Amino acid sequence: MARMPLTDRRRQLTEAAIRAMTRDGVSRTTTRSIAAEAGVSLSVFHYCFDSKQALLESVIETITAHYVTLVKAAILPRPTLRETVRAGFQAYWDHVQASPGAHLLTYELTQYALRQPEFGHLARKQYESYCEAYTVLLEELRLIHPFELSVPVTVLARYLAAMTDGVTLNFLVLGDDKAAAEILDMVTDHVVGLVIEEN
Repeated sequence: MARMPLTDRRRQLTEAAIRAMTRDGVSRTTTRSIAAEAGVSLSVFHYCFDSKQALLESVIETITAHYVTLVKAAILPRPTLRETVRAGFQAYWDHVQASPGAHLLTYELTQYALRQPEFGHLARKQYESYCEAYTVLLEELRLIHPFELSVPVTVLARYLAAMTDGVTLNFLVLGDDKAAAEILDMVTDHVVGLVIEEN
């Protein structure tokens, strides 16, 4: 087996864990199955991650970072603030539609963590990371369309995190694309209504 820097090997195992958990579910995914998915020995896995907690934390961070990267790439200068905001939501939503299993995994991770007392803090960290991600995205948006918020940025970030979390779960249960699009349109209008553009 080729030698690989620890950071790269951890990334490889994290991506393998995401694939295995998406396919088999969190509770049925073992360290052995993750190692097999990555094509490495079990000893390599334990060298990279000293606990399941460390692995789950890496999985949560990686999934969240991936979504943020997708949305950041979509937040490009557009004629209006509304068009820019809606494009950001659409980038996220395109991924939900293309990879529903990956999004189902995020809910499984939350439920799993909440049911394991020693992992409860991971669920909190997961949802805090969603709010942090929206805070970052709002700052990116401000660079393109300078504005002042009529509510604290932390409040808007939490609102957006709760909204996307809810509409995603609703879609995973009901599979209604049209309803999801209508909700995203409404939330876009709401966001635009909460900002005061600078002249």
